[in-house]
Parts: sequence; structure tokens; C-alpha cells
Amino acid sequence: MIIQNAVIYRNGILQIGTLFTEGERIRESSGGDVLEADGLFAFPGLIDTHFHGADGADFSDGTAESLRKLLRYELEHGITAVCPATMSLPEEQLMKIMRAAGSYEGEGAELVGIHLEGPFLNPVKCGAQDPKAMIPADADLVKRLDEACGQLIRIVDIAPEMPGAMEAIPGLSDHYRVSLAHTAADYETAKEAFRAGADRITHLFNAMNGIHHRNPGPAAAAAESASCAELICDGIHVHPAMVRLAFDLFGDSRTVMISDSMRGTGLADGVYTLGGQRVRKSGNRAVMEHDSGVIAGSVSDLYDCLRTAVGMGIPMESALRACTENPARSIGIDDDYGSLDPGKYADIILADRNLEIKMILHHGRIIERSEDI
Repeated sequence: MIIQNAVIYRNGILQIGTLFTEGERIRESSGGDVLEADGLFAFPGLIDTHFHGADGADFSDGTAESLRKLLRYELEHGITAVCPATMSLPEEQLMKIMRAAGSYEGEGAELVGIHLEGPFLNPVKCGAQDPKAMIPADADLVKRLDEACGQLIRIVDIAPEMPGAMEAIPGLSDHYRVSLAHTAADYETAKEAFRAGADRITHLFNAMNGIHHRNPGPAAAAAESASCAELICDGIHVHPAMVRLAFDLFGDSRTVMISDSMRGTGLADGVYTLGGQRVRKSGNRAVMEHDSGVIAGSVSDLYDCLRTAVGMGIPMESALRACTENPARSIGIDDDYGSLDPGKYADIILADRNLEIKMILHHGRIIERSEDI
């Protein structure tokens, strides 16, 4: 296929040009059908490295049916590769999730990894996670889980101040991206964790101590390290001013936009579950049913977050980088995903000036979208 007269996002720049695809890949040149983009934006399919569910399905259901429904939803909404997250759950349930993921062969967004969010977290900062399921860091458990899913685990979350955590980080970081998460760590403890091998911070500002001028906390420690920072840009989790501050602190090279979406995403208001706990969705907000002061994931997919971030004043090029190149690089899949460079998979979004999706190509194939999107 030849996609001509598109405003192409490549190497941090939006510029009019032509894209060539052949089979599943982007090429330097090719023959085939000509698609006239007529000034539409062309950018890589988005990559979400931290989300739980959508369209009534949850990754932690641990079933092929839920995976099929979830990954189809993601693909139809412009997210072409995914690294979904677990919750803090008992080993038996985590094993079920891993086996389902490892054996999945259905359609939808590409399952490129698993984000182990829990159970090595701090109950004091549990958020919507179940504090009773949180345990000390256990590298052997991670190994067992990774074997069960065929080595799909890419990210392991950990609260470094908990017993055994700091000792576990060096060994875990040899095989996985270790991310500070759901933590009450102070600045000094977080700095020590980054020196030990952690190189990521989970949903920046959420479920951690905030920035204070005499107690800067883990966010400041992450900004001073070489780590990347996950950021939820749904307009609920992080104030627009703090979103802009995060991009200033980490730059658009180390910011990884995520959705942290739960199963109510894309559905009507009502009560849903997250990690076995009841969550009430109302408009663009999801909270624990028993405590409306606790946000329980988002109900925005990553493409919605992209548009919201641009509406907050983040330059489109920076927002796109945080949804494509950065997440691909952060989990080590950037040889195949995250940009429109020749040789990469032809995962391409065509969108108008309002970022309304007009066409999705996944591995060079045009995706038929549901009529109700």
C-alpha cells in the first residue's frame, strides 16, 4: 500500500509525506494500492503498558474470552500493542491469568507483555488494590509466573520500603523493568531503589507520597534518575498543571502515557469490579463503591488520554511520543513497534485534525471497526 499526502509523525516531527507498506511491515518503497490521505495525520498505533480492562472485560479474569474482548476493544480504539496489568491477587489467581495470556492466540491488539502490578506493594498506599493480597517481594514467585505465561512479564512493580524489596531489586532488574509503585517511600529510599536497578515509576503522583519542598518524595527521585515515568492523562488522576509539570520534569523522552483503564471503560455508568472489589463508574470517573474518595483506575482508554493530554496543552508531538516510542522502548519492543520507520510493523493510525480516527492498520491490514464507536 502507498499512503500519500499524510501528515506523518516520525522522529518527533509532523511532516507531510508518503508511507509505504508491504505485507506486515513499513518499507522504504513499495507498489500496491494508493490511499489518498488528503492531509490526515498518520502516526504509529498506540502502546499501553498499564491498563486492566475495558468493554466489560478485565485482564485479571484470566480467560480467553475476556482477553479476546479486551484486545479487540483496544485495537478498535487505536491501541495496537498492549502490556496489560494484573492486580494484587493470590498466586493461584495470578497463575490462571498467566496461563491464559501465555496460551492466547486470538485477534485484537498484540499482547506484547504483562505488567505485574502487585502483589509486592505497600498496603498503606493500596489505592484500589486489595491490601490483604500484598506480600513481600518474592523473585521466585515472579519466575514461576513468568514461566507460566511463556516469559511475557515485562514490568514488575515494587514498593522499595517493604521487607525484602530492596534486596530483590537488583536480581529482578536483570530480567525485568522494576517500577516503584503503591509506595510510601521517601526521597532517599526511592533514590536507593533506583541505584539498585529500578528504572520506572508507576502512575506518577498516584499512590505515593507527593512532592513537598522539604520532603520531595519518590517523584523527585525518579526525575533525577534515568527512569521513565508512567502518567495517567485522563483528566481525573492528575491535574493538567501537574501533567505539564511531569513533561517538564521528565521531558517527552521519559514520559510514558498510560490509561490504567478498568472494565467499565467504554460502558454506561454503573457498578463494575476491579481486582474483585466493587467500583462505581460515573461519567469520566471511577471510584471504590465503599469509599468514593479512592479513585479506582480510569475509564478512559489510551487514545482518549492522548486527546486529553493535547487538550491540556501538551504538544501533539510530545503526546504522541509518550504513547508510542517511549512505551515501546521502555519494555524493549522498539525493534518492531513504536514508530513508522521502515522495518517496523505497519501499525498505523490515520486521524483528522480533531484526532478522530479515520482508519487503523494493524500489521498492514485495515481493521474494520464496530459501527457504534
